[in-house]
Amino acid sequence: MTYVIAEPCVDVKDKACVDVCPVDCIYGADVEEDRMLYINPTECIDCAACEPVCPVNAIFAEDDVPAQWKQWTPINKAYFDDAGSTRAKVNQMKAPGSAAAHR
Repeated sequence: MTYVIAEPCVDVKDKACVDVCPVDCIYGADVEEDRMLYINPTECIDCAACEPVCPVNAIFAEDDVPAQWKQWTPINKAYFDDAGSTRAKVNQMKAPGSAAAHR
């Protein structure tokens, strides 16, 4: 099991989770093209340090992702295989400009 970042992170990208991660497995904070953050499933040690600090409650244990956001689980994994295609998929799932940017 790993942790997953879901839709509430899109266009927010708050870095509180990045700051507390002991293994630096959260990516996308410093990449302008990324509209959200991503947890690398092979690096995540399931410590849960990131979950309580997320101001938009976007981080979940993989088995606990709410049904309305289950489609974000493969998005987190795919980012580390093909970031460009994942960015396009995020744009398809959540149209740019559909939420206020809070970077």
